[in-house]
Amino acid sequence: MFPEHRPRRLRGTAAMRRLVSETTLRPRQLILPMFVAEGAEAPKPISSMPGVVQHTRDSLRKAAVDAVRAGVGGLMLFGVPKVHDAIGSGATDDDGVLNVALRDLRAELGDDTVIMADTCLDEFTDHGHCGVLDAEGGVDNDATLARYAEMAVAQARAGAHLLGPSGMMDGQVGVIRKALDEAGYEGTGILAYSAKYASAFYGPFREAVDSQLKGDRKTYQQDPGNAREALREIELDVAEGADAIMVKPALSYLDVIKAAAETSPVPVAAYNISGEYAMVEAACANGWLDRQRTVLEVLTSIRRAGADLILTYWAAEAADWLD
Repeated sequence: MFPEHRPRRLRGTAAMRRLVSETTLRPRQLILPMFVAEGAEAPKPISSMPGVVQHTRDSLRKAAVDAVRAGVGGLMLFGVPKVHDAIGSGATDDDGVLNVALRDLRAELGDDTVIMADTCLDEFTDHGHCGVLDAEGGVDNDATLARYAEMAVAQARAGAHLLGPSGMMDGQVGVIRKALDEAGYEGTGILAYSAKYASAFYGPFREAVDSQLKGDRKTYQQDPGNAREALREIELDVAEGADAIMVKPALSYLDVIKAAAETSPVPVAAYNISGEYAMVEAACANGWLDRQRTVLEVLTSIRRAGADLILTYWAAEAADWLD
């Protein structure tokens, strides 16, 4: 008798497929990245990311409340300042756009969600790099760490529950952890961007944060061809005190997410980044893909690879679909 094995028995009905599904995708696993622009009088659409905007303070609060009501697990904030300078002064200014927005959301939402902050200087510098430059124009690792320590304390003071150091400086997690503890913020956690690659898929994000970058970030972000290096970075960040780690981007690095999930003793996040979002949105706008099915398949693939948490611009919308 042929065939002897009939796996299709477990696919015959929606109820059966649901019963034996191996990978779950729930709203609580999704984190919504959000942009807030200093002095904005109305939300400004980001042309390369349809449906995503630079928020005003008021629209940020409303969108954040709506996302939390939809069930998302957290919010990651990025600030878009009016003025940039060499050291990213706005990042440590208590009245800077990002710190003001953090205070707004903490006052609005309290502990009903996890409020996160991008702990990096690139949005605030006039050269667009993630750190302070040396005399030759390179990024000075240790001078940058001092700025990160100040920035971390400012963000914790503003109300962030989790900080997201994304600059890929050597020693950044340890320096931030020490600064937080010494300032009395032992309860503020660190979601370390441990394996962040020098990717071509960041293009739309540069528009979203009005990036001033000239050149590239290959001296501090990882080579796309390297996987073992990512595991070393993760190991170092965990040893320095990271409460969770992240792989960024997600779709081009599913193998790295899988390897991280198999070895990491802390939760693993993955960032479904702007270029990945833009590709799907463009294909759907042209009628080439079914949007809802595609989005959920993308997010499920990231979960299947091993991510416990997913940062995605579809978080609030997907949360509604999943419920």
